[in-house]
Amino acid sequence: MNNKKRKKISPESYQDRIYRKNISADGLVSSYVSVKETDLHILAAGDIAEDGYDSVHRYRNQLENYIGSHPDFLTVLVPLKPDPLAPPIIKDMLQAATAANVGPMAAVAGAIAEYVGRDLLETGLEEVVVENGGDIFLKRNRECTTAIFAGISPLSQKVGVRIAPEHMPLGICTSSGTVGHSLSLGQADSVTVLASSTPLADAAATSIGNQINNSEDFDRCLEFAGKINGITGVLIILGKKMAVWGRVELLEL
Repeated sequence: MNNKKRKKISPESYQDRIYRKNISADGLVSSYVSVKETDLHILAAGDIAEDGYDSVHRYRNQLENYIGSHPDFLTVLVPLKPDPLAPPIIKDMLQAATAANVGPMAAVAGAIAEYVGRDLLETGLEEVVVENGGDIFLKRNRECTTAIFAGISPLSQKVGVRIAPEHMPLGICTSSGTVGHSLSLGQADSVTVLASSTPLADAAATSIGNQINNSEDFDRCLEFAGKINGITGVLIILGKKMAVWGRVELLEL
């Protein structure tokens, strides 16, 4: 594939969020929480929309207050220095951005997903799945499978990743140069990263996606991913081609 710009699917064309059907949810109940740009699909043993709403508000307030006093945090596309006085969610985003060599907002969706998910687990729930724009915090007590939504690729939703319970909690985050409104400088249909930290998975997926313009970039990007501590697996899809690194158990769907 050459470097010609590929057409990006608009938000309107996937606004039904097809990917929300792509993670197994046996025995769990769906709740939805939407606050400004944050739009969560939460799976748990019961309806936890109220607890989820309170949690989202708490972390959005922390983010908005921090951005108010540190405006570069919102716009910069490179890592910022650590801030020992920042709230934990901000510290995690700064750390993830440094590890992946991107701006801290590249980790925001994953950070909110994980912090809300961990709040819900602290209420006594044993299983929680929080999906935020395709970025997932996953904690289940059984094996589960997530399908990969890769936009215009013929491999989209034809490939799944199986996750064993002993590997959770886990962050599973996907970046795309051909789907949605999020900033990506590359051309991959999807870059999915698995990591122990959901903010790190989110930042790394963005960073790797930024570096892919054709399949010749695969090896270099997988080598880059392998140097980021905390990442356990990467799956790249571009057109009909795919590349995998790490602990990724693929399934044909």
